Amino acid sequence: MKYDFDTVIDRKGTNSVKYDLAGKLFGDSEVLPMWVADMDFPVADFILEAIAERIKHPVLGYTFRSDGFSSAVASWMQRRHGWAVEHGAICYSPGIVPALNMCVMEFSEPGDRIVVQPPVYFPFFTAVTNHGRELVYNQLTKKEGGYEMDFDHLETTFREGARIFFLCHPHNPVGRVWSRGELEQLAGLCIKYKVMVISDEIHSDLLLFGNRHIPFASLGKEVADLTLTCMAPSKTFNLAGLYTSVVIATNPTVRKRYERILDVVHVGGDNILGQVALEAAYTHGHDWLDQLLTYLETNYKLLCKRLQEGAPEIVISPLQATYLSWLDFSFLGLDEKELRDFIIQRARLGLNDGPMFGPGGKQHQRLNIATPSKVLMEGADRMVAAVQGAR
Repeated sequence: MKYDFDTVIDRKGTNSVKYDLAGKLFGDSEVLPMWVADMDFPVADFILEAIAERIKHPVLGYTFRSDGFSSAVASWMQRRHGWAVEHGAICYSPGIVPALNMCVMEFSEPGDRIVVQPPVYFPFFTAVTNHGRELVYNQLTKKEGGYEMDFDHLETTFREGARIFFLCHPHNPVGRVWSRGELEQLAGLCIKYKVMVISDEIHSDLLLFGNRHIPFASLGKEVADLTLTCMAPSKTFNLAGLYTSVVIATNPTVRKRYERILDVVHVGGDNILGQVALEAAYTHGHDWLDQLLTYLETNYKLLCKRLQEGAPEIVISPLQATYLSWLDFSFLGLDEKELRDFIIQRARLGLNDGPMFGPGGKQHQRLNIATPSKVLMEGADRMVAAVQGAR
């Protein structure tokens, strides 16, 4: 079956964060919103059909997760990533961000040092600072071919007593897929210094151009014993509004502690439709995802081509995974406010400001390419026109 990613769907009037809050967030309701990380594509038919079938039953009371939940997750991990996960290691969370916060609360104490790698997904920061922990930056190094980890500095942060390390894998917003060599080097440091790893792998299914995802916890028992892996179908299948995520803990002691904090904050109850959607997605979603990835690759190529033709000064980071393009506007020489005004007022676009991703984010913007090609090209044209007008 061929799936449709070209049809433009009007999302206004649906309480969409991306569209219905654009006026409030950007001061202009007519900007083209290409920021928040959800897709403009329709949810796959087999997922909607599964939800519709469940809704036929007139009672939506308290439920528990069936064996099908863990079976679907384990099967997906094995087939897509070659990772054999026991059903008992699979836990629930209403979202990755809640899981990050709960892990900080359970596995660290106020004042403990937690390391993140900016520029990175901004809720990493508040998951640390909101609980009185010390935020430590191990900034990624920008090279001509993309971003790399600074392992020498990372080891220093571990040696100085880091308790937890947040791994963004694949990385949002720079689009890196960490190689086996990089992950093994990281694993060696974590084992040496006994640093717990919270690995955010929510974008792990969105692998582009032949890249492959290696789950961090799959590198061996010593690594797995230190790791909590956070995954979800929400980015892959556009299900963010159903608040259903997965935390995998192969270490029984770690898993017991995670389940304890889940119970303490009382968010372990099941989302009825989220469970149904997850099982359908992970059971029937392989062909749909393969077609999506091809479409995203085409979109990325179209974006690069248009910008290279019309505004070659914009530097686009190589995109190995995710549907989030990281754009460098440093050639404009604008400060944070000036660049934001330029993007909103001159380009008439709503993007994510780079500084919100922490050190290394200045003079950058994040753009979501998971939209029909027609919409993406409109956004690219607006950007090109703004740059050409500034020359």
